[in-house]
Amino acid sequence: MRKTGFLILLLAWAAVSSAQMRLLVVNDLGRNGYYEQKPIAELMGKMAGELDIEAVLALGDIHHFMGVESVNDPLWMTNYELIYSHPELQIPWYPILGNHEYRGNTQAVLDYSAVSRRWQMPARFYSKVFEEDGASLRVVFIDTTPLIEKYHKDSVDYPSVAGQDGNLQLAWMESELREAKEDWVVVVGHHPVYAFTPKSESERSDMQKRVEPILRRYRADMYICGHIHNFQHIRPQGAQTDYIVNSTGSLARSHVEKTEGTLFVSGEAGFSILSFTKDELRLDLVNAKGETIHSVRRVKNGGL
Repeated sequence: MRKTGFLILLLAWAAVSSAQMRLLVVNDLGRNGYYEQKPIAELMGKMAGELDIEAVLALGDIHHFMGVESVNDPLWMTNYELIYSHPELQIPWYPILGNHEYRGNTQAVLDYSAVSRRWQMPARFYSKVFEEDGASLRVVFIDTTPLIEKYHKDSVDYPSVAGQDGNLQLAWMESELREAKEDWVVVVGHHPVYAFTPKSESERSDMQKRVEPILRRYRADMYICGHIHNFQHIRPQGAQTDYIVNSTGSLARSHVEKTEGTLFVSGEAGFSILSFTKDELRLDLVNAKGETIHSVRRVKNGGL
């Protein structure tokens, strides 16, 4: 059931353990402040303060449309620094590359970690463990654009994709999931494995061929992505993983339909809040009004 406002959301959070850690999940942001980017950024800041958010997971396309040229590109100011300037958003941001970053200088996106204290991107794909009060969450950040064949074929628009070794990344991902000992494991990428979208079917078929078998083999709890600019929660028949498309923090695509295994869809813009304790992993989908419009919840000893 949809909550009716920001205050009700805060009351709901107050009713659960204060010991849990909370992370913001955002993606598809960079519109130079236009559309809903500025008000959503302000809402993110308010929630970060009220809910004691520890970090931001930034799942690609921070820069529309052609990526950035360097660490000094003005887009760092107009897409990011001046928009997400709220004091409560001066926390660690853990980014990955989206397809739009691959239209520019992808190395500059990594190198910005040496410019900004909050931009923490150690590699194109990496893993980060979050811990709170004896509970642990491993987030595995993957770089999905090089895992999709169509980008390799378009060397004009995506010149740096061809230099990336997808098989090396997949071997690393499998190793990370195989060795994970944390209470919860979440994999994040830019492109969906399952989703309703007018985009090329080959994107999803490549992800289903290359990424989904690893998620299934090691029973990752959630796979969270962006790219589609709306909210979707899908659990295909027989799957042990929840597949979530996180909506855009700027310009949404309002047309979205249910597909096989769909549990929820919404064409609204917004972001998500990922939280965990030792016994529960939860993802709350939040629209631009600050309303929780859907929750994905996994409980220990209780299954999905």
